[in-house]
Amino acid sequence: MAKAPASADDEIFALRLDRSAPDLWPMLDTLYGRHPAYEAFRSNLLKTLKKAWAARPADLKRLDLKRDLEPDWFQRPDMAGYVFYIDRFAGTLRGVLDKLDYLTDLGVTYVHFMPCLKPRPGDSDGGYSVMDYRQINPAYGTMADFEEVTAALRARGMSVCIDLVLNHTAKEHAWAKKAAKGDAKYQDYYLMFDTPEMPDRYSETLVEVFPDNAPGNFTHYPDFGKWVWTTFNEHQWDLNWANPQVFLEIVEIMLYLANRGVDVLRLDAVAFMWKRLGTRCQSEPEVHMLLQALRACSRIAAPAVIHLEEAIVAPSEMLPYLGRGQHDGKEGNLAYHNSLMVQFWGALATRDTALMGHVLATHFPETLRNATYATYIRCHDDIGWAVTDEDAQAVGLSGPAHRAFLSDFYEGSFPGSFAQGALFQVNEATGDKRISGSFAALAGVERAQKAGDGAGVAHAVQRMLMGHALIASFGGIPLIYMGDELALPNDYGYLQVPEHAHDSRWIHRPKMDWDAVARLGETGSPAAQVYWGTRHILARRRAMPALHAGNGTRVVFPDARGVFAFQRLAPTGVVLCLFNFTEDWQHLPEDWVRAQGVSQMHDALSDHPVETHHGAVALPPYARVWLV
Repeated sequence: MAKAPASADDEIFALRLDRSAPDLWPMLDTLYGRHPAYEAFRSNLLKTLKKAWAARPADLKRLDLKRDLEPDWFQRPDMAGYVFYIDRFAGTLRGVLDKLDYLTDLGVTYVHFMPCLKPRPGDSDGGYSVMDYRQINPAYGTMADFEEVTAALRARGMSVCIDLVLNHTAKEHAWAKKAAKGDAKYQDYYLMFDTPEMPDRYSETLVEVFPDNAPGNFTHYPDFGKWVWTTFNEHQWDLNWANPQVFLEIVEIMLYLANRGVDVLRLDAVAFMWKRLGTRCQSEPEVHMLLQALRACSRIAAPAVIHLEEAIVAPSEMLPYLGRGQHDGKEGNLAYHNSLMVQFWGALATRDTALMGHVLATHFPETLRNATYATYIRCHDDIGWAVTDEDAQAVGLSGPAHRAFLSDFYEGSFPGSFAQGALFQVNEATGDKRISGSFAALAGVERAQKAGDGAGVAHAVQRMLMGHALIASFGGIPLIYMGDELALPNDYGYLQVPEHAHDSRWIHRPKMDWDAVARLGETGSPAAQVYWGTRHILARRRAMPALHAGNGTRVVFPDARGVFAFQRLAPTGVVLCLFNFTEDWQHLPEDWVRAQGVSQMHDALSDHPVETHHGAVALPPYARVWLV
């Protein structure tokens, strides 16, 4: 009897499977090939991919095709992101629908809903302790609401990013509950030990993530007699990625979310996924094999979806998450440019860009393949001063002294500081002190306003606009954290919320100030100045094909340590981006500027010509210029 002809959908699936098979099976062979159930796992994974593709809605399949034909869609200069907690921005998911005009007017084409999957009750690490990956946090709405919102955003050309935590689940997750009841199958989903011997041996080389609130990396549960690996908090149980069943479960979840309209999966805490005795258990080689394999699964069954890999680590450790060596072009499509953020704040405090230029020129390639950065100035998290002793020494600084200075400066205790922040996770043993605070507070708006210092407020506003212009032009997708377009201050009310009071990061997680939005017509306020300035920056970015993320970024060094400069290497010519990190005028020789490839002396950011004075380009305090 003749076989029924394959449908077009079946043929498309087969073609995409063929395309990505070389990226998938060799990784899984290496990771799991010796597992006794490996052949069954391979068969089940293929069934999972086929089932997810068959269930994929028609409009998303059309989007798959569009993005296959336009693989650079996420690198284009019309991509600009906005990051927010749903409840703090709009109350509920359905409330977001009422705010879409605001996002459109700002120029947003990428929306990151901060953790929105169903968390455990009580302290949930800001939503990163998930008890059900297939349900939305009931405080925000339902999965049906989520699908309605993603469809509405898609209709406006906006992509949706959500968090998928890969290292751990909440201890209230169904898998964890079964494990706690003694089910051996589900105990193997986690890293559990019968005695403290192995936890003690692992702990010899592990780093504590939250030493103040959650010391150690293991938790003993006398009621079921196990020591459980808990890297972050006691209620977050680390998954056992050496078990192929965990990989299969996560692929099912990943594709389920993709079929609900997710465009970008922010894979959280990826550095910690693979454990090896005698190491920090961070960024082990198997992590990159897992991430390449997960990416291949998306490309087979939901190719409109890209992966953002959350790894806030040193540059040498971060770049492999965008694909290096055998994983080049096959792993994450996006990763946070933590170093750009750290160096921005460092240069602002010192009024010296030498370290910034050294780090960004030395450790980062000019171009990336099938990948780019998520660039940002602030986010929901604290700032850790990720400056190595070696990099500090290269520009004549002491690493420990520089890191201590930055913490003191941004806490606001250093003499002459313009900032007003709060310490986070002070480690007395190492001297490490991280910083919390809103963009506006750290840039000086709050302190200057309290002092009635009009000139200080003006400088602070210019610092903020310089930061937004930096992330809009450096290369990648600029991400604006909710409220940073309005210069929202610190929110000290977190101290009155019991589940937040211990965590100073809530100081920069305020509720959206819609009253301030209503007053944007009063153009003299810091909120209005930053809003209209940010909106202008994103509009000028959209108008510049040269800022496509596929075009290289090359750091150059003017003879003015207060100025940071880089070239965007477009086929149509160079764009020279200049940023004055001081409150003083800076002057660059016209000959040097022209030697960097500038021919027209036109600032594409302001869309005005640049005049030279006595053979020099004059940069006002906190100037940002995109010269073509």
